[in-house]
Amino acid sequence: MAITVGAHLREWRQRRRMSQLALACEADISTRHLSFVETGRATPSREMILHLAEQLDVPMRERNVLLVAAGYAPVFPERSLAAPELEAARTAIDLLLQGHKPYPAFALDRHWNVVAGNGALPQLYEGVDRTLLTPPINVMRLSLHPGGLAPRILNLAEWRMHLLSRLRRQIELTADPGLIALLAEVTGYDGATPGQRPSDTHPQWDMVIPLRVRIAAGVVSFFTTTMVFGTPVEVTLSELAVESFFPADAETAAIVRRLSPLPAT
Repeated sequence: MAITVGAHLREWRQRRRMSQLALACEADISTRHLSFVETGRATPSREMILHLAEQLDVPMRERNVLLVAAGYAPVFPERSLAAPELEAARTAIDLLLQGHKPYPAFALDRHWNVVAGNGALPQLYEGVDRTLLTPPINVMRLSLHPGGLAPRILNLAEWRMHLLSRLRRQIELTADPGLIALLAEVTGYDGATPGQRPSDTHPQWDMVIPLRVRIAAGVVSFFTTTMVFGTPVEVTLSELAVESFFPADAETAAIVRRLSPLPAT
């Protein structure tokens, strides 16, 4: 049976751990009206659905689901990143990725699949199972699979906990079935050994959790930043993130410069 818009809204309210009174106050409507919407006794307008979705921080993709459930057309388009309409966004992403060389950077979709990268530091992937490097490359699998980077990550337990925490947070926010399946898969991998805490030898890393990987040239350590598009009104862009890796110590910077010297100016 099709789920009503009221049932959808009630589910998102409960997921956000909000009472009807709390949501009604945030949305500046009466508790009685919200109750009628959730039970189907009142039909909300398109504007009311979008207003409640905004208060509940419902992802853009799911806002379309709410609208369709109420009999309205979806208002947020979803296009391929290669679509002409997204050329400006694609150019901005390419500038960010290429400008970050010689350090790795990737554009990721909502399921942690790489949609674009800058090809920096290929030595990082030496010895990785070819199936994990076959598009679409999934960063969670690449990092945590026993055939991926996991055996060479020196602080695997800590890095694994960091990634799984981020994944669980995404699931809490989005309820995405693909992310739920991905979490079930990666938590079933073997080989998550305790490893050494990076802060045991580098007190400055108490501030961030670095990725510490052994490659042929030595041990490289990176911390990451995540960039998202501000105020997107398109589903693909709303779900896109650019993950950039920065050297966490001088040794890493020296190794990367040696392996990937910048062209002479």
